[in-house]
Amino acid sequence: MINPSANGWIKKFFSENKSNYKEYNNDLLAFYHDVRTSGFIYGYVIRVNLIKQLDTKLLSSDEITKIALLNSLFSVFKLVTKTEDEKVFNEKAIEFYTFLYQKGNSLFSKSKPNLEECIATRIQTNENVFAKNFSHIITNALLFMDILAFQKYLETFDNPLNYLKKLEESTIVLVSNALSVKENPSQYDNLLVKLFENSVRYTKFYRKQVEVADLEQFEKFDSIIEKLYLLDLATMAMWSDDELSIIEKDYLHKFCSELHIEENEYVISLNNIDTYIKQYRNEIPYFNYSNPVKHFYEQSNKTVTKLITRNGKRLTKELKESKELVRLLAKSATTDLDKEEKKKVKKQLLDICKTIPSLTIFLLPGGGLLLPILIKYIPQLLPSAFNENLEE
Repeated sequence: MINPSANGWIKKFFSENKSNYKEYNNDLLAFYHDVRTSGFIYGYVIRVNLIKQLDTKLLSSDEITKIALLNSLFSVFKLVTKTEDEKVFNEKAIEFYTFLYQKGNSLFSKSKPNLEECIATRIQTNENVFAKNFSHIITNALLFMDILAFQKYLETFDNPLNYLKKLEESTIVLVSNALSVKENPSQYDNLLVKLFENSVRYTKFYRKQVEVADLEQFEKFDSIIEKLYLLDLATMAMWSDDELSIIEKDYLHKFCSELHIEENEYVISLNNIDTYIKQYRNEIPYFNYSNPVKHFYEQSNKTVTKLITRNGKRLTKELKESKELVRLLAKSATTDLDKEEKKKVKKQLLDICKTIPSLTIFLLPGGGLLLPILIKYIPQLLPSAFNENLEE
């Protein structure tokens, strides 16, 4: 099984999927439709576009998104270059991300990063674990900009940073305008604004209503997938539980007209996001705004459970070698630990997490919030130690 939190996962992905890639036969539109239905456009990936689906039950949301980003980059590479040379793809993808994180704007730990580091850096959008869980729905929706910019880079070999800045700025104007057009603003809208503020990389998000005539500024994006992506972001901002008003429909109609998109595409776009949201609403962080603390705990609980299940054998082995830690954890089942004992437990648990790549999430700023969830599952890994403690 591919583990996107461990070194070497990209090499394993390519070796295991030699005959599993979807072939789009020069059809960018088919590629975009697949990406849209996968959830990648909307920021919550439900599947990776391969012929045979990957088993993602034990993967975290970020890990699934890593695989989806890699696969989408490789798909557009094949569409543009007409080759499947993984070595060339790897070189071009690293070149692309190196342009995006130039000197003075670098998020890489070394001058020549590998592709795994590039993708991890792109997925890792917030330093604070709580904030990351709360905001990643829109942040990850903007990941498709990477795909569009990579396509342009492969076609022109120009610095993709300039293109990406223009695309992001145009997106901010578009979403801001779409929100302004809404006749009945919902409580989701203010959160949408906050999430965009936390998501953009090169521009500031601002609320500014523009005239419909200003839609001409989007004409510079002339490929069909650029146009459909912008349309999908507009419908994301426009979406609500209620049917769109005449004014809202008119705005989307004029947007399609200005970009020379067939009118029925905005109906398809609305239907797609409506179906997607209704099916996955309970899982999407954006729609759990009412109690972010509860949602954070529930999502974190799922993530930690997957990580423990996947790394159970190794974690059990490490725990058995930490006799003092096991003794203190067993003691905590019946007695409150003092301050020094709690410090020892935290330190030793973090030391163990350092040895298991998938568990380094606990070492990130804010990761300490997840330790109680990890501790809760340890008795299931070492039941004898705790049973003996209870029998005393």
